[in-house]
Amino acid sequence: MIAFVTGKVAATTLTSAVLEVGGVGLELQCTPNTLATLQHGRTATLPTSMVVREESLTLFGFLDDDEKSVFELLQTASGVGPKLAQAMLAVHTPDELRRAVSTEDVKTLTTVPGIGQKGAQRIILELKDRIGAPVLGGAGRRAELPGSEEAWRGQVHAGLVGLGWSAKEADKAVDQVAPQAETETDVAVLLRAALRTLSKS
Repeated sequence: MIAFVTGKVAATTLTSAVLEVGGVGLELQCTPNTLATLQHGRTATLPTSMVVREESLTLFGFLDDDEKSVFELLQTASGVGPKLAQAMLAVHTPDELRRAVSTEDVKTLTTVPGIGQKGAQRIILELKDRIGAPVLGGAGRRAELPGSEEAWRGQVHAGLVGLGWSAKEADKAVDQVAPQAETETDVAVLLRAALRTLSKS
């Protein structure tokens, strides 16, 4: 098991980052929020979780150990695989997920693409006694977006595409949340706002 990776950020894509470790580039699947904290050429340390399949070995990278532990716990619920667990953490912080599950907030969970009413109820039933109470008391730690308009647009657009929306749908949603981005610097808040516009359309 690879618990964490420390290396120079060699590249980032819409859904992943490549960290150079001892001359080898390791690709880590990451949420938009985690990607927003990485700078090309800078050294970064990301907690990781390895998902083993017959045809692949996939490394997922996280902002911190808390996000990693919630990612692994979510997958113990029926019907939740690594991609859906990652989508849940792209839309909500670990504490927001703890709060939603512990208070049986189906509406919050169904804002994640791929989770319907029944899926949310099943997740609540299976995880309520194990996910624990919110740790930070607030919304949790989220990365702030880089200052330029192009940067925030790219991050939110990448997040939507990574969650399964088409590029055209993502473009439309980004345009709709642009006024909010003038005063909001939290990538998760903007991503959730964009998801809400898509769910209404």
